[in-house]
Amino acid sequence: MLEPVQNSNSKWMVDPPPILRWLMSKVMGRVASTDHIAKKRRDFEAQRVAQKQAHTVEYFHQLDDPYSHLMAQVLAQLAESYDIKVVPRLIRATGGKHQPENEKLAVWARRDAALIAPHYGLTFPDTAGITPELESLHRATRALANYDPAAFIAKIKSISQALWSGAGDLKAMSDGDVATDAAASAALDAGSARLLELKHYSGASLYYGGEWYWGVDRLFHLEQRLRDLGACHRPSEPYLVPRPEVDVTGADASQLTLHFYPSLNSPYTAIIFDRTVALAKACGIRFHHKPVLPMIMRGVAATTAKGRYIFFDTKREADYFGVPFGHHVTPIGSPTRRAYSLLPWAKSLNKDAALMSTLLRLAFSEGKALHLEKNLQLGVEAAGLDWQAAKKHLGSNNWKSLVEQYQTEMVEGMGLWGVPSYRLTGLDGEPDLEVWGQDRLWLVAAEIRRRAGRDSSASS
Repeated sequence: MLEPVQNSNSKWMVDPPPILRWLMSKVMGRVASTDHIAKKRRDFEAQRVAQKQAHTVEYFHQLDDPYSHLMAQVLAQLAESYDIKVVPRLIRATGGKHQPENEKLAVWARRDAALIAPHYGLTFPDTAGITPELESLHRATRALANYDPAAFIAKIKSISQALWSGAGDLKAMSDGDVATDAAASAALDAGSARLLELKHYSGASLYYGGEWYWGVDRLFHLEQRLRDLGACHRPSEPYLVPRPEVDVTGADASQLTLHFYPSLNSPYTAIIFDRTVALAKACGIRFHHKPVLPMIMRGVAATTAKGRYIFFDTKREADYFGVPFGHHVTPIGSPTRRAYSLLPWAKSLNKDAALMSTLLRLAFSEGKALHLEKNLQLGVEAAGLDWQAAKKHLGSNNWKSLVEQYQTEMVEGMGLWGVPSYRLTGLDGEPDLEVWGQDRLWLVAAEIRRRAGRDSSASS
């Protein structure tokens, strides 16, 4: 189904009126304001110094979360490499609207963590299931709940490894006494309450000075912040988990195919769209642009806390890549439907990707409201299309079957529900690579290089 009859999100979220779009623009624009972020950081550090407090990093660990397992492997190194006080906390899965696709999320997280681990110099046990065994999970929780912060940090790697591999002796690793069931439950309650108090929703997350850093993918942002503050013990050494480069230099991917699933309302899509198209052109891969509706319009539950984090995180990632972002007006709802009504026509002219690119730029970096026809016209003409011709297709329903097909491919075929998503296919005998997130383009690039290299060697 393209859009559910009964959407779990309120109508004002799915189709906000113009005044609400304007208010959201102001609020989220402030969240993504470079000056605002810099001032908040300065104010925090001034207060910290005045109160003679250490650089305190709170870490939230969810034992049955694959991403937390990856973070467990670097936590001790982080604590040792920087002049910081790490306060670890155990949490339960948030669930609810924060994590509305629990079963799908568990499957995806397990798959994704295993995919990225070797590229980050980390490991994920081949024998691991979707989640650890319940008895072992309880034992690990009781062990960690009994540790002080220093012991937690020292032991979390080995305990997590034993938990996920299913081959280690958790009892031996707990070093004797463990917390009671009641004490372990209280520790989980306290950690989860603190996470909620700080308005966040995910395990494997670090919190410092009013900002969140989720997973090993964002650790380098925290490292950079601490280095800027002079809190790194060995600043000449590389980051613990540096971000891999998006590099397809010299790759001939003409025998491969890349399917790209973006949406018009996705901040993450906005900052990676043009880089994805550029990558496809650089390596000669067969490229299929397959827009889907925004998650909220598809009925995937959303929360304000998640929206704020995503927008802030996108700004941080955009700044890292040097991509303009933040001056925006959401195109969700009617503007998306109207824009998508032009896609089949634009696709017939091989201009659908160009149209999406210009509309994303207008919505997320130039603050142009796409519910205004004049701004939609700007996007159409910037893509090299004729507005008078476009108006003949504006508001048609021809796009619906096409977009529904793309959604079915992504959600039911790939088991993914977020955007942007990627599917890389080819060569014969190679399984499809299916990944989700703008921060997985480097993984797509790495797999393109591997497969293109294999292809060239095989043909020589």
